[in-house]
Amino acid sequence: MTTKLNNPVWVMSSAFDKLSLPELIQTTKRIGAGGIDLCVFRKDGTREDHTATHLDYDDFTPAKAREIIELFNQADLKLSLGAFENMIGGDPEQRVKNQNHLLKLIRIAHLLGGDANNVKVGTFVGYNHELGNQIDGFQKNLEEYKRVFAPIVNYAESLGVTILYENCPMEGWRSSRYSSTYNNLPAVLAARKLMYAMIPSKAHGEIYDPSHDVWQNTNPIEVIRNTDISRLQRIHVKTTRNLQTAARIDWGGMYPMQHVDAELAKKANVSIPGHDWDRHHYEAMLPGFGGSDSMDWRGFVDLLQERGFSGPFEIENEAKNSKDTGDFSATVQGFTTCLNFLAPMLWDLEAEVGYSYKKSQPLKDLNVKDVPVVTIDELI
Repeated sequence: MTTKLNNPVWVMSSAFDKLSLPELIQTTKRIGAGGIDLCVFRKDGTREDHTATHLDYDDFTPAKAREIIELFNQADLKLSLGAFENMIGGDPEQRVKNQNHLLKLIRIAHLLGGDANNVKVGTFVGYNHELGNQIDGFQKNLEEYKRVFAPIVNYAESLGVTILYENCPMEGWRSSRYSSTYNNLPAVLAARKLMYAMIPSKAHGEIYDPSHDVWQNTNPIEVIRNTDISRLQRIHVKTTRNLQTAARIDWGGMYPMQHVDAELAKKANVSIPGHDWDRHHYEAMLPGFGGSDSMDWRGFVDLLQERGFSGPFEIENEAKNSKDTGDFSATVQGFTTCLNFLAPMLWDLEAEVGYSYKKSQPLKDLNVKDVPVVTIDELI
């Protein structure tokens, strides 16, 4: 039997936005996971779909960092941080607030030990549609990305912290009355390759969520085969069931469903979006919980192990039959079932124990030097 790489399984805290940090830790232990990707969204942010904020980011001190490290070590858990906003587009005032918030999270990760404790900072890049609507709009977004993120990545590198981009296109981030659903630059592999070529530093990498490629009719296994594995730090465990609906037949599987006059659509018997996220004919699911999905998880995990991926598999629960029910028990049940689905693929079998994770070393209190909060105008 091949020895597994012993990847940990974590939970992403976005599904538990109403829980306090102690309650979140208790629930994570109940699920059986080994860590938490803490969502730390702005309390004054504009997102309505994700609002979890599990750390006090405005008054975070070295003493608070030591308290958090002790709290997580007592629970035998690991952690990372993340807030996922538009950093290069959207409302200019909100954009700057998002950039400054990311800088606060990089500082917090530094105080928690940064890369030495595997504490990374997750983010989106976003997209600037004012530039994107121009000729060479994608190239102009790449250049805006470099202008904004080169100093941010340099700052993170100076503190021993790595920032990670998630590949969600954020297809419902704008009104369905817009034709494009490409709202986050690193949504495709080509973009991520170009981003690393523009900013070669190793202080940035990626969180890969295969569910987003599934509905884009792209095989996640082939994406992993062509990914720079040194950049890959996290896997989001979430999946997609592509729906074979009349809307998919009407609009196809390549481009988003478009908004047209409702009376005209009714007359023509054509489907139109029911809401801003209703564009690509899929259903969000958790692997192993309540039905089959549209990807080969065994092949996907096997290739990751073959390529030496040793990072956490983070369960991101957005499943319609779990987190989206609004029922706490169904949410926890979805996480637990998904973890058990992954266990035989990730962990070795032990007699009278089953498939189990071999615990890693505790978080270190590195007593790192405090640094002041910086803002984007000080870096650019």
